[in-house]
Parts: sequence; structure tokens; C-alpha cells
Amino acid sequence: MPEGPSIVILRELVEALHLEEQQIIAVGGNTKIDKERMLHQKVTAFRSWGKHFLICFEGFALRIHLMMFGSYRINERKESAARLNLSFENAELNFYTCALKYIEGDINESYDWSADIMSDQWDPKKALKKIKTKPEALICDILLDQQIFSGLGNIIKNEVLYRVGIQPLSVVQAIPIAKLKLLITQASQYSFDFLKWKKAYVLKKHWLVNTKKLCPLRHPLEKGHLGKTKRRTFFCPICQKLYV
Repeated sequence: MPEGPSIVILRELVEALHLEEQQIIAVGGNTKIDKERMLHQKVTAFRSWGKHFLICFEGFALRIHLMMFGSYRINERKESAARLNLSFENAELNFYTCALKYIEGDINESYDWSADIMSDQWDPKKALKKIKTKPEALICDILLDQQIFSGLGNIIKNEVLYRVGIQPLSVVQAIPIAKLKLLITQASQYSFDFLKWKKAYVLKKHWLVNTKKLCPLRHPLEKGHLGKTKRRTFFCPICQKLYV
């Protein structure tokens, strides 16, 4: 599943086409939503919130979620059928294996931008307050809670927990406040590192534990599908402390 930084890359690529205020001149794809609604509409903005890519129009927006296996092509097409095709005068956007939904009204009323770890409006203090309301939750589940850390996915979860030395099955109320604050800071920092490395095509070279067998200190890693989310998790039982 594409994580927040990957959606930021998509947004930046599309913004570079300068399609704002341009009309959509043709729509296609096998989506079941009323895609004709977008025909001849002017795009007012392209935005991202966590794992959501948003195409904004006057009075509504289209939310695109690439799910586990979604993809996109800009000014080119895959052999497989597109879920949605949007054509402009000098550009074309194609989305595959994704979930589409219309968001009605002012997009700012539907999204909490302060929860987006890559937004200028990201609020770490607000994130800490939200975490404190779930004292019995496991930290591996908290990090994947999109209402707290919008855009944070499984790779970032694994890497950040190793960075700060917390085992994934640690309980929120047992983790010192200083550690939680460090976790929040690193969640945002790693997301921007992720963005930089992915743009340079070196992301995997910087993984410390994700998909690895040994941690950087050569300790054997443990692997499991942990927490309520049952997402694949890699951690070092020596370098990372269990708080229970």
C-alpha cells in the first residue's frame, strides 16, 4: 500500500503539469461512480491527505485511494483497463486498482490536516493528546491509526519503532512521555526521509529492519503479524525495549 510520501510524490508530479483551472475534456474507466460528473469541470486544486490523493473541484472533490495494489500513470497507459481516466487538453491521468469516492462540500470540513504527518499543518501536540486517549492500545496499532498519523504505513512503522527503541507490542500507558514525544517527532522526520530516498530510488538501501533478518547491530530480528491490524512487523528484541 503506498504510504503518505508516495502520495506526496504523485501530487507533486501532477502539480508540475499545471492543470489547475483546466477543464477535464474526457473521462473513462471502469469505475462505478458517476465519472461523467467531472466532465468539463475545472480542477481547482490537487491535494493529498495521508494515503488519499484528492482532485478538487468547485463544491466537491474526488478521493483516490490506491489501496494495496493500486497504481497510476501520467501521460501513458498500462495494458490493463484503468479504473479512471481523466483527459485534459495537454495531459492525461490514469488510475488503476483503486477506490474512488466523491467528497461533498468544502474539503477542509472533511479532513483534519493537522493529522497529516507531511502537511505544513501537522500538529505533534495534537497527536500526543490523541495517543493519550488510548492508554491500553499497542503502539504498533497507534502508529497505523490514520486519525493520528495520517499517511504513516507499515514500512514507516517498523523503521520508526527501531529508531526510537520501542518494541511494537508495547502498551501506550507504559511508554514514558519523553519516548512518545520522540516517537512522534521521528514519525514525521522519517516520512520526509522516506520521501527524499524514494525520489532518489534508494529507499530500500536505508531500511534498518524492514524485511531484514538482522538489525544494524547484527542481532537476529523477530517477525510477526502483530496487533489488531495484523500487519507484518520486524523488530529487534534487544535494541527495542518492551513497555508493558
